[in-house]
Amino acid sequence: MARIKPQALLIQSKKKKGPTRVSLTTIITCNLLVILVVLSLYATYNHWSNNQLGTVLKTSEHTNGNGEPKKFDLPGYAVIETSKGSLTVELHKDSSPEVVDKFLDLCQKGYFKGMRFHRVIKHFVIQGGDPHNLGAAEEWALHRKSNSQLETSPKHEAFMLGTSKTKANDKGFEIFITTAPIPDLNDKLNVFGRVIKGEDVVQEIEEVDTDEQYHPKSLIEIVNITLKQEP
Repeated sequence: MARIKPQALLIQSKKKKGPTRVSLTTIITCNLLVILVVLSLYATYNHWSNNQLGTVLKTSEHTNGNGEPKKFDLPGYAVIETSKGSLTVELHKDSSPEVVDKFLDLCQKGYFKGMRFHRVIKHFVIQGGDPHNLGAAEEWALHRKSNSQLETSPKHEAFMLGTSKTKANDKGFEIFITTAPIPDLNDKLNVFGRVIKGEDVVQEIEEVDTDEQYHPKSLIEIVNITLKQEP
């Protein structure tokens, strides 16, 4: 029987050995990598969920149950640019919400662009709207002459912005700016704002020449209305 050389025996013994052992360092490194991946995924999910929650809360804060903007988010001021200059109006969103809502809607639709101030009554009101809608301010002026001894209402001081109390099916919208305290318009005028800048512009319009029906002899119109959150 042939004898096996020592070198061959060494080679055979190496082939019979089991799999190489994984070092402890390698195991720890792999575990750390797994932990880092898990933590990274958790942080990403947590950030995404917080953003989603913030969006929901922000939306709920600024809308009511019907998804409409809350009153405090609506513009609180309007800058009325006229052919005589600009005036800033503070809108009374709390006391006249429905009128303010209609006014804001018409502003966004450009309803007031080019609207004329077609009646100017000194120490009373200036009126803007449809020049063919006769009678409102003129009739009020006549009524005022026979009712001069009335208790003053703070709602109808000078430089208040209002609209006539028309029928519900009336699609028009008249603008009135008082130029003096008018206590006898409580049942005729819905006040929904107050001029806080540009009183001199109102007074300049008030001083224009008019005919016997209080129509200005020169064109005075609204160029544009810009809505703002701050004055």
